[in-house]
Amino acid sequence: MRLLFIGDVIGRSGRAAIAEYVPRLRQQFALDFVVANGENAAGGFGITEAIAREFLDAGVDCVTLGNHAFDQREALVFIERAPQVLRPVNYPAGTPGRGAWLYETAKGERVLVMNVMGRVFMDALDDPFASVERELTACPLGQACDAIVLDIHAEASSEKQAMAHFCDGRVSLAIGTHTHVPTADARILPHGTAFQSDAGMTGDYDSVIGMDKEEPIRRFTRKTPGSRFEPANGPATLCGLFVETESDGLARRVAPVRIGGILGQALPEV
Repeated sequence: MRLLFIGDVIGRSGRAAIAEYVPRLRQQFALDFVVANGENAAGGFGITEAIAREFLDAGVDCVTLGNHAFDQREALVFIERAPQVLRPVNYPAGTPGRGAWLYETAKGERVLVMNVMGRVFMDALDDPFASVERELTACPLGQACDAIVLDIHAEASSEKQAMAHFCDGRVSLAIGTHTHVPTADARILPHGTAFQSDAGMTGDYDSVIGMDKEEPIRRFTRKTPGSRFEPANGPATLCGLFVETESDGLARRVAPVRIGGILGQALPEV
């Protein structure tokens, strides 16, 4: 199976990159399943139902979220009727939506996607390790599903790496999101799980992690409140990770994806 995970989509420029590149990538690399983190898609903060629909129409199969999951209040309502949109699985009981879902590809293959949020330098949610363990026990790779994608939305690289090793051999892909900078450590772990500490963002890199530069610089230099952060709207680089799995659901190949914008371009060789 061929999977593509797309890092945090930021604002209008990130959404434009999804619309432009996802249909092309699906065709060029015969992708079976595409996941995109969309928690910054609506002006940098949260997601709306209309934007989620844009992603699905472009060829994204599942949209994961994170700490900005409910910044747009309408998400509290529409997420209940949108199994293609996942908030972190370790939100407290009773939070709208779901943190894991089993999808079926056009070929009939079953893909479990999980979204979990870290706790280091983040809001204190339920134990992410226990939450992931519960989902893996309920839907083990190779028995109840053919592939598993885990979006680890966390600040600390150490926590993301620990989670990936915790899941090694039990998920197809453990991918870090949230810090908006693609790391150079894409690899297959010893027991067969593909991993990258952070997929990077899909947005304008002539920015401060996707936001127009002036206000972040002003806050760092003046230390006073100012105007609202606004997404940078230059050409976006779509950043993500391509994974090809074996018949057992573990990774055979992994390759960074960077297309468009100002970063060095990278595409898998197939």
